[in-house]
Amino acid sequence: MERQGVITSPVEGYPWSDLDTPDTAGGCGRLLKVLLDGRCSYDCAYCGVRARKGGGPVGPAEIADAFLRMHREGRADGLFLSSGIAGDVDLAMEGIVETGEILRRRGFRGYLHLKVLPGAARADIADAARVADRISINIEAPSASRLSEVAGVKDYRCDIEKRQAWVAEAMPGRHTTQLVVGAAGESDAEILSCVARQYRRLAPARVYYSAFTPLAGTPLECRDATPLWRQRRLYQMDALVHLYQFSPDLLRDVMDDDGFLPDADPKRVLAENLPPVDINTAPLADLLRVPGIGPVGARRICAMRRTAPLVSPADLRRCGVRTKDAGPFVRFGREVQATLSSF
Repeated sequence: MERQGVITSPVEGYPWSDLDTPDTAGGCGRLLKVLLDGRCSYDCAYCGVRARKGGGPVGPAEIADAFLRMHREGRADGLFLSSGIAGDVDLAMEGIVETGEILRRRGFRGYLHLKVLPGAARADIADAARVADRISINIEAPSASRLSEVAGVKDYRCDIEKRQAWVAEAMPGRHTTQLVVGAAGESDAEILSCVARQYRRLAPARVYYSAFTPLAGTPLECRDATPLWRQRRLYQMDALVHLYQFSPDLLRDVMDDDGFLPDADPKRVLAENLPPVDINTAPLADLLRVPGIGPVGARRICAMRRTAPLVSPADLRRCGVRTKDAGPFVRFGREVQATLSSF
């Protein structure tokens, strides 16, 4: 599941469905998230599905009808479809793929995200990729040993990592995955190593992070929830690895002795330990280390200074730089100095 928690229903009769708003739906408007089967035989200790009573399977045609009705009424723009695994994973995957095929046959051309289940057949993964805009399989934990602490049935290397490779092959650059943060006691350093390996080997479109929330009726109901700030800092770390191409070794310098990030922007923490960057001479990699300068702004700076030196914060603002954040960490060379107050 992409998000933990008690699942509320926007559709009468579908107690295992959920509707994301535009703020949480990844930019595709309102995303209906549905489980084809609300039962699951897996033993993931953090998952609310295992604690839910009832919630039997719904047919692919019924799911398609309900979604298309909501789509026509303007209540849902896209569909995210997953399933519990009550028995045979092949049957569950068959239902997921069939639902997507029905929607496409009936003319739906909008956003469709189909979940790949642990242990799915390669042919089913290829079929899901054929009809969906995005497919994904959740790794849940950063390693086999960590997953074994909270899920004894799943085989990390066979059921998940092997299928991940098939997912990446079937939909290169358009697949995703997710980690549950804090359920297995993993450190941020472990997550960093896992994520760097994910982007290097499989090139997912992105990795999602879900802060662990204890749910009543699960074995971890008495464990403390993972603070949301940790999830936020991991997303910032992820951006530095994925979009800014920061070295994982550099980011480990931000962590404490136990391998955890502080509740502070990791990019700013790194910048505070480095000398100010000369806007007019620094290479692209050094510009990207400055808070307030992203990949687009850094490229604009490089393009502008080929014509004439940048001499003021106003020049940086024209490049799309957040000068309030960048001010303490930049200089404009020996010829032109800007005072801190000018930012």
